[in-house]
Amino acid sequence: MTFLDQWLERWRKARDRRVADPRFQRFALNNPLTRRVARRGARAGLDLAAGFVYSQVLVACAQLKLFDALREGPLSAEALAARLALSEPATRRLLEAAASLGLAERRTGGYGLGLLGAAFAGNSQALMIVAHQPLLYADLIDPVALLRGEKRGRLADYWPYSDGDAPQTLSAQQVAPYSAFMAATQPMVAQEALDAYNMSRHRRLLDVGGGEGVFLTAAAARAPHLQLTLFDLPAVAARAKERLEEAGLLSRADIHGGDFLNDPLPEGADIATLIRIVHDHDDLSALKLLRNVRKALAPGATLLIIEGMSGVKGAEPLDAYYGFYTLAMGRGEPRRVEAIEALLREAGFGDFRLLRNALPALASILVAKAA
Repeated sequence: MTFLDQWLERWRKARDRRVADPRFQRFALNNPLTRRVARRGARAGLDLAAGFVYSQVLVACAQLKLFDALREGPLSAEALAARLALSEPATRRLLEAAASLGLAERRTGGYGLGLLGAAFAGNSQALMIVAHQPLLYADLIDPVALLRGEKRGRLADYWPYSDGDAPQTLSAQQVAPYSAFMAATQPMVAQEALDAYNMSRHRRLLDVGGGEGVFLTAAAARAPHLQLTLFDLPAVAARAKERLEEAGLLSRADIHGGDFLNDPLPEGADIATLIRIVHDHDDLSALKLLRNVRKALAPGATLLIIEGMSGVKGAEPLDAYYGFYTLAMGRGEPRRVEAIEALLREAGFGDFRLLRNALPALASILVAKAA
């Protein structure tokens, strides 16, 4: 530890003691020079303590389709009560809670959409994610038990491949819920990635763990000459075949079913993608996957890893969200960009580049080259 590190640690210890002192807290709130910072900290503490309630208000708004009801303009609490099948007092309680969070706002004619509510109203994919959240919330009722491994998360059953020894044997019925969810929410991620990276420079795209082919469909629209290859579990690949056939892309696509950790991946692509895949695996499995991808690519080919990554500006809370989501799921973890690069280097990749994109809280895009 350098002298500077030692000095910083002493300063942090002194700071922590001071901030933990209730008398200093009152002083900071009353002092004109520190009042704004102290109030900001108090608000941040409130948001952390009440965050679960906030999220449940959002879930209630989504489940009751409040945003749909308000899209055409403000409505009175009485009119909304009938539409939401709630009592008028319960409706007012929900509306006041929503207004306090920016999801709704008080208008002359009653209540209308707030700025945040309008954003949700126009984003069906975000609402799909909100609708999915109660599964995670149920697992987080006792977070300490989850951390100690004393309970099994319901999410482990929702993502049945996460703890199975033979994921390729999963049936169509078993993969249907999570596959449909991924397909419904993938367009947001696809747009983010394709806005940041130009696919038209490539000849063939291999999407590993490509689900129902949503990303391939979006990429095909951006690059009409691009040939498409998808690899996923057999039951998921069958769903992808149907979707790509409906999109008129089957003549440009090769679809393969198997286990991407253990089965050879199709060769011939000059670019491969792993979208919301790596953070679902522990280091050993992630390294095995990356090595398998490397075997399928010629030297100089490109790999895109597209997922939420830790340590990226604008995506700081992802450690909390994905840390506990993957814990409930039963495997995986959020990783910093440097940790992903270390795995990639060990798997035979180099020349890393993190792309700038509009919404890193949704996904970041890391480019690597096959060495």
